[in-house]
Amino acid sequence: MEFKKCVRCGCFFISKNDVCCNCETRDKLDIAKLNNILDENNTFDSIQDLSIASGVTFNNLNRFIQNNKIDGINNNSYNNLK
Repeated sequence: MEFKKCVRCGCFFISKNDVCCNCETRDKLDIAKLNNILDENNTFDSIQDLSIASGVTFNNLNRFIQNNKIDGINNNSYNNLK
Protein backbone atom coordinates (compact mmCIF):
# COMPACT_ATOMS: atom_id res chain seq x y z
CA MET A 1 0.00 0.00 0.00
CA GLU A 2 1.13 3.52 -0.67
CA PHE A 3 0.78 6.87 1.04
CA LYS A 4 -1.98 8.81 -0.76
CA LYS A 5 -3.86 12.09 -0.62
CA CYS A 6 -7.65 11.74 -0.39
CA VAL A 7 -9.27 13.09 -3.57
CA ARG A 8 -12.30 14.20 -1.58
CA CYS A 9 -10.94 15.91 1.56
CA GLY A 10 -7.20 16.20 0.93
CA CYS A 11 -5.98 14.36 4.03
CA PHE A 12 -3.16 11.84 3.75
CA PHE A 13 -3.79 8.15 4.36
CA ILE A 14 -2.57 4.65 3.55
CA SER A 15 -4.97 2.42 1.62
CA LYS A 16 -5.73 0.90 -1.76
CA ASN A 17 -8.65 3.33 -2.21
CA ASP A 18 -8.60 6.86 -3.63
CA VAL A 19 -10.40 8.27 -0.57
CA CYS A 20 -9.76 8.00 3.17
CA CYS A 21 -12.00 5.83 5.37
CA ASN A 22 -14.10 8.84 6.46
CA CYS A 23 -14.74 9.91 2.88
CA GLU A 24 -15.41 6.34 1.77
CA THR A 25 -18.51 6.40 3.99
CA ARG A 26 -19.52 9.78 2.56
CA ASP A 27 -19.01 8.46 -0.98
CA LYS A 28 -21.30 5.50 -0.30
CA LEU A 29 -24.02 7.80 1.05
CA ASP A 30 -23.70 10.16 -1.93
CA ILE A 31 -23.83 7.27 -4.41
CA ALA A 32 -26.95 5.87 -2.74
CA LYS A 33 -28.55 9.33 -2.82
CA LEU A 34 -27.73 9.73 -6.52
CA ASN A 35 -29.06 6.29 -7.39
CA ASN A 36 -32.32 7.04 -5.54
CA ILE A 37 -32.74 10.37 -7.32
CA LEU A 38 -32.07 8.79 -10.70
CA ASP A 39 -34.56 5.99 -9.96
CA GLU A 40 -37.24 8.59 -9.25
CA ASN A 41 -36.36 11.09 -12.00
CA ASN A 42 -34.06 10.24 -14.88
CA THR A 43 -34.65 13.41 -16.91
CA PHE A 44 -31.70 15.60 -15.99
CA ASP A 45 -30.37 17.76 -18.83
CA SER A 46 -26.90 18.19 -17.39
CA ILE A 47 -24.50 17.03 -14.72
CA GLN A 48 -24.88 20.44 -13.08
CA ASP A 49 -28.65 19.89 -12.74
CA LEU A 50 -28.07 16.50 -11.15
CA SER A 51 -25.45 18.00 -8.83
CA ILE A 52 -27.84 20.72 -7.69
CA ALA A 53 -30.75 18.31 -7.22
CA SER A 54 -28.68 15.84 -5.20
CA GLY A 55 -26.42 18.19 -3.27
CA VAL A 56 -23.41 16.15 -4.42
CA THR A 57 -20.55 18.33 -5.62
CA PHE A 58 -19.82 18.49 -9.33
CA ASN A 59 -16.30 17.08 -8.77
CA ASN A 60 -17.53 14.11 -6.75
CA LEU A 61 -20.31 13.45 -9.24
CA ASN A 62 -17.79 13.41 -12.11
CA ARG A 63 -15.53 11.05 -10.13
CA PHE A 64 -18.41 8.65 -9.47
CA ILE A 65 -19.39 8.65 -13.14
CA GLN A 66 -15.84 8.08 -14.35
CA ASN A 67 -15.54 5.13 -11.95
CA ASN A 68 -18.95 3.73 -13.01
CA LYS A 69 -20.34 4.00 -9.48
CA ILE A 70 -23.79 5.33 -10.41
CA ASP A 71 -26.46 3.02 -11.79
CA GLY A 72 -27.69 4.07 -15.20
CA ILE A 73 -24.87 6.53 -15.93
CA ASN A 74 -21.64 5.40 -17.48
CA ASN A 75 -18.96 7.19 -19.48
CA ASN A 76 -21.01 6.91 -22.71
CA SER A 77 -24.21 8.42 -21.32
CA TYR A 78 -22.12 10.94 -19.36
CA ASN A 79 -20.91 12.50 -22.59
CA ASN A 80 -24.54 13.18 -23.56
CA LEU A 81 -25.18 15.06 -20.29
CA LYS A 82 -22.27 17.48 -20.47
